[in-house]
Amino acid sequence: MGVLIHGDGSFAGQGVVYETLHLSALPSYATGGTIHIVVNNQVAFTTDPRAGRSSQYCTDVAKALNAPIFHVNGDDMEAVVHACELAAEWRQTFHSDVVVDLVCYRRFGHNEIDEPSFTQPKMYQVIRNHPSSLEIYQKKLLESGQVSEEDILKIQEKVNKILNEEFLASKDYVPKRRDWLSSHWAGFKSPEQLSRVKPEILKNVGKAITTLPDNFKPHRAVKKVYEQRAQMIETGEGIDWALAEALAFATLVVEGNHVRLSGQDVERGTFSHRHSVIHDQETGEKYCPLDHVIMNQNGEMFTVSNSSLSEFGVLGFELGYSMESPNSLVIWEAQFGDFANGAQVIFDQFLSSGESKWLRQTGLVLLLPHGYDGQGPEHSSARLERFLQMSDDNPYVIPEMDPTLRKQIQECNWQVINVTTPANYFHVLRRQLHRGFRKPLVVMAPKNLLRHKDCKSNLSEFDDVQGHPGFDKQGTRFKRLIKDQNDHSDLEKGIRRLVLCSGKVYYELDEERKKNGARDIAICRVEQLCPFPYDLIQRELKRYPNAEIVWCQEEPMNMGAYNYIAPRLCTAMKALGRGSFEDINYVGRAPSAATATGFYQVHEGKAKDDPLHLCQDTVTRLVRGVICSGVGYYVQGLAMKSKGPVFVTAFNPLSMVIVTILGSFVLSEIVYLGRVIGALAIVIGLYLVLWGKSKDQSLLTSTNDKVAATAAEMDTINESFETSNQEFVAIDVIKVKPTGESA
Repeated sequence: MGVLIHGDGSFAGQGVVYETLHLSALPSYATGGTIHIVVNNQVAFTTDPRAGRSSQYCTDVAKALNAPIFHVNGDDMEAVVHACELAAEWRQTFHSDVVVDLVCYRRFGHNEIDEPSFTQPKMYQVIRNHPSSLEIYQKKLLESGQVSEEDILKIQEKVNKILNEEFLASKDYVPKRRDWLSSHWAGFKSPEQLSRVKPEILKNVGKAITTLPDNFKPHRAVKKVYEQRAQMIETGEGIDWALAEALAFATLVVEGNHVRLSGQDVERGTFSHRHSVIHDQETGEKYCPLDHVIMNQNGEMFTVSNSSLSEFGVLGFELGYSMESPNSLVIWEAQFGDFANGAQVIFDQFLSSGESKWLRQTGLVLLLPHGYDGQGPEHSSARLERFLQMSDDNPYVIPEMDPTLRKQIQECNWQVINVTTPANYFHVLRRQLHRGFRKPLVVMAPKNLLRHKDCKSNLSEFDDVQGHPGFDKQGTRFKRLIKDQNDHSDLEKGIRRLVLCSGKVYYELDEERKKNGARDIAICRVEQLCPFPYDLIQRELKRYPNAEIVWCQEEPMNMGAYNYIAPRLCTAMKALGRGSFEDINYVGRAPSAATATGFYQVHEGKAKDDPLHLCQDTVTRLVRGVICSGVGYYVQGLAMKSKGPVFVTAFNPLSMVIVTILGSFVLSEIVYLGRVIGALAIVIGLYLVLWGKSKDQSLLTSTNDKVAATAAEMDTINESFETSNQEFVAIDVIKVKPTGESA
């Protein structure tokens, strides 16, 4: 039975209360009802009720659920017991939430140094003269004759004795982890289990999760996705991110583990990549392939559920679920990484420090989509720097790197990763359960890597057979650091630059390296940021003894991993005599208040900040300007040929300047200036066209009031105009250089 205790101020004022109430009847979140007990001291901290809420009662928020609310006088002990019994019966009968409002008071201040009469003098004058609830109940029992004063004294002595004994025992108390773990943690798994899987199991579960019933009619786009996944399993090549995730879930289910995935739009996936629940386009029925991995599979072995539009409440629910279910892979996915901001309290107060404060372990996994794709500041960053800042590993001490790496991770409060391959994602999810301990896992989940042409893995990178394609010296397991993929030897003195990075920026760097044929640059991916892989970093430093060290990231300098990586990288370098902090070169965006720009073209411009890109952009703008200006001159020449002399006068030479500017900027990548000048050019051009037309019309309607010209004279004028106009345009094109240099 779930019992939550609230204060009156928090029940009315904290949004998480409504978020939690709102979960009570949702699929995959219902708990059979919760009893909410509100200790209503009528003043919260120092705030009067009229300033603390807009409703009459602090419990009115529960009316949104039609939950029964029992208001009871806290001085009437028997009434309090009756109200609580009634609430329990309601919960057991109707399996829904119920609220008990204990209307009472706070005799002393909010804490030891608080003086409540500073802010509520009249109220506390009454309270000081008011007997306590114990005194009131004692008097009632004595008046009824049910107990004697001797009986009351015996009870008081018994309770005081218990309290005194426990107080003395607390001075010598040493906390034990087992005392703080629930019964579900008994018989915990052996840490010897590994994340790799036998190839025949991968093939079998792969076929199961890519096969749909014959009579099921999915959306044609979803059907194509599943056909492509089946082809991936059949060939063993090109495994993408979504299929790797599904394989991790399926293999864990086959091993008897429960997998739970929740969050906003997780069934389909924010980026339409997962499609774990498919809808029949004719009947509307749902089908989840991961519910049919094995014969007669328990429907609760795999749970995927779209949550309400809540972060704080839902993540808190999943945290509690993971603490009670150590053998379940519990995952919460944010719609975008920065949506996790709404759950910051859970990160700060519970997830990052819960084990340190309360000895409570959790293996909760956070999937936070992160990556700079030009979508603006609100959808780019999962605030990687915040999670790294809350990591408690010492940046100036290299820990003992035992072969199993268990000690380093066990002594750290959580793990933060930014993986770049589907296979590595597969292994890190399975690693969460194949351990003898639990640690939270924060994943900077990708966005454009979900469909990136190079972000693929072979099925052999998932299995346990040596010698298969994809099985390199690092083996088939989670790789904390992925070395350069150019098959370098253990000692490469000819490499002049070692670039360390994390996340999708690797693919951009690798593409640029291939484009420029830069074979003297090595790129290594730090897949696990925390705990920091000192041993693997030092391995790469030894491999490239003559290389300068570069940390590259797509985030601004004051964000991302730089401020976490730099001191730890410096520690690793000093231990090898490779220099100090000044020898670490930073490549990335400059410090910024906003996480990202709101314009894609500006984002691209900031990403391409090297001289080669600047040169390429300049040439591109010039070519575009020449083409657009040339087309503009040609069209204008035709217009001059067909219009009268006033139209020509209106359009030349100012219109020529407008066309030149328009050609130079509108199609260029200088977004701000190009749009402004382009808009002005259009407005001025339209004005001149209309003015020219009105002048032409006035000439045609005033023939009786002005000197008339004969038909032969008009022909002569037109022929002369055509000749002079063509000569003028030819001369103008030669003289004016429509190169867009004004850009």
